[in-house]
Amino acid sequence: MNLFTSVEISKISPQFSYADVLLLIGSCFATEIGSRLQDAKFRCLVNPTGVLYNPLSIANSLRMLLNNKYPTKEDYIFHEGLWHSFSFHGDFSAASASELQDNIEASVAKCQGIIKEVSCLFITFGSAFVYEWKKTGEVVANCHKLPERLFNRRRLGDEEIVREYLDLLQEIWEVTPTCRVLLTVSPIRHIRDGLHENQLSKATLLLAIDELQRLYPEKVIYFPAYELLMDELRDYRFYSDDLLHPSQMAIDYVWQRFTETCMTKDALLTMKSVKEIKKMLEHRPLHPESDEYARFLHQIVLKIETLSEKCPYFEFEKEKELCLTRLNRLH
Repeated sequence: MNLFTSVEISKISPQFSYADVLLLIGSCFATEIGSRLQDAKFRCLVNPTGVLYNPLSIANSLRMLLNNKYPTKEDYIFHEGLWHSFSFHGDFSAASASELQDNIEASVAKCQGIIKEVSCLFITFGSAFVYEWKKTGEVVANCHKLPERLFNRRRLGDEEIVREYLDLLQEIWEVTPTCRVLLTVSPIRHIRDGLHENQLSKATLLLAIDELQRLYPEKVIYFPAYELLMDELRDYRFYSDDLLHPSQMAIDYVWQRFTETCMTKDALLTMKSVKEIKKMLEHRPLHPESDEYARFLHQIVLKIETLSEKCPYFEFEKEKELCLTRLNRLH
């Protein structure tokens, strides 16, 4: 007996492995998936300009990273005791323009180290609604709680999004010709838009993605995170207390479907080994001075060394150093 409608997801080809360099950008759903990839020791950057929701702001952010250009102090605004940039999330805001500049430059510089090596770009669209700063007409990534009267709010059309991304994708492929683009629509509902407007917004995003996938079937991939929440998990028990964001259980389920669909068998096995090492590192011994605990630490070091030989770009040095420090104390 089937108790829900299953969303059929074909495995992507080729699937991702630990050899890939990943960049995730977009809504907080991208942050959720990205943080799990980082925790699993994948080489990836997650939202280097902060959480973004609309396709135009995401495109602007990617161009900024590709061209190593970012806002200067002349572009900043001062509001409620802080300096802000309309191109960056509020996490970057600071008490002085110089500090904001430092925050921005540090994040962009970090991205420059790997932007040309990115083999897969994950983009999560959250909303088709944009806010335009009346003073300049620019689409802002974040309003930073400025009064709404200072902005024009409108919903993008799917054709407008497609036009923007036709140019953007070509710019990306000029820098990284083999980069694949995985698009998703965030399942988080934007209740401030109204339920009907939210549905129109999500439909606009889905139509734009469908057209991009039709135009570039070999390089553009769609992962149905939105459909998984709307169809397989269509129950409020799969949402958090605000009834808008997915619950931890729902995120776990989407993550499971994502890994099964997008990752190689070898990557899944490596993820399992990483998880085992992390679990061992969290172990709190009853007898920390015993020979048994020393053997346990040696096991962890051996597992780290074995895994590092297989994936030399793993960053396990801190964990290994911690184990060696504990061993030295025992001896």
